[in-house]
Amino acid sequence: MKKILITTGIFPPDIGGPATYAEIIAKALSAEGFNVCVLTYSKQLGAKILNSDYKFKVIRVWGKWPKGLKHLIFGIKLLYLVPKFDLIYALNVWSAGFPSLIAAKLFNKKFVIRIVGDYAWEVGAGKGGVSVLIDDFQKVQKSGWTEVLYKLQGRICKKADIIIVPSKYLWNIVKGWGVPEPKLKIIYNGVDFKPSSLTKEESRNNIGVHGNIILSIGRLVPWKGFRMLIKITPRLLELKQFARLVIVGDGPDKKSLESMVKNMGLENKVFLVGRKSQEELAVYLAAADVFVLNSGYEGFSHQILEAMTVGVPVIASAVGGNKEIITQGDNGFLVKYNDEFNLIEAIKTIWQNQEFREGLIKSGKETVARFSSDKMIEETIKILIND
Repeated sequence: MKKILITTGIFPPDIGGPATYAEIIAKALSAEGFNVCVLTYSKQLGAKILNSDYKFKVIRVWGKWPKGLKHLIFGIKLLYLVPKFDLIYALNVWSAGFPSLIAAKLFNKKFVIRIVGDYAWEVGAGKGGVSVLIDDFQKVQKSGWTEVLYKLQGRICKKADIIIVPSKYLWNIVKGWGVPEPKLKIIYNGVDFKPSSLTKEESRNNIGVHGNIILSIGRLVPWKGFRMLIKITPRLLELKQFARLVIVGDGPDKKSLESMVKNMGLENKVFLVGRKSQEELAVYLAAADVFVLNSGYEGFSHQILEAMTVGVPVIASAVGGNKEIITQGDNGFLVKYNDEFNLIEAIKTIWQNQEFREGLIKSGKETVARFSSDKMIEETIKILIND
């Protein structure tokens, strides 16, 4: 029986895509008879009770300790755990991946890492020092801490035995870091999203927002394009007086987005509702008429697949992995990032052309069938066990 240690920066009950993925993979491996343990950071203190429903062990390091201290504790626990396992599967490059690589090499264990983005670019863009989008970032000269992180993530991947990425787009990004092609494996994200049983009207009553709802979801960071969605809301209100924009997510741009809404007098038209659990998100999707992802970067968006699962027409920016999910005009709309005119036209078309809208919904549901969580799990297990 193979023993697998999964290291991650986040795990339920903490909310987020990486947490959901970690839980799905850990449960699947455990169900297949593998000895699984998860080492994670956690916002919860004294989390033993949180682990009672799992058939595998979950070890949590309190995430609110000072950065250096929590990373030290995580590293010490790794040194204790790694000798007991055959393989280490890290789900990010920095907080879990870097110490996991060191421990894996120290004890001569197989090391697999999952890369879902460019951490160096995200840090640089988030702190304002990097103004270019991710594709241009790969080509420009780096400096300071951003350069250190960029070089470090490349070295971590080069030393890994296997690197799993969720899209062909990210395969090319990581390959550009100097990683040999045979090490790179594409496994698309699978969706196992449970739609709400509520009707559209019941869902709108539940969330407290009524009207023609445009929904967007994501971390509140500059490249997610929420400012543009708020900017075009007055134009959308001219088309439909009951148009409402709902943004689900949290992040460093929250205060600036709230200020923008207030300054434009859109307090009762635009709603920033914070981060939501999967169950809550299902209700928001059930209430929505259109899902819009106006992002400057997406490695592979599970949110597009979740919207398609529920039957919500999708408009997304033509970047990254989005182009591997959406076929223009068939199962969704692709527009340029922050393209004000075409964002409005796409929303307008979905609102006004019922036949076209129904076609997008039908094709979207057919698309979801190609991205099942069972397929993702099967391919992941095959790589972890056989490669």
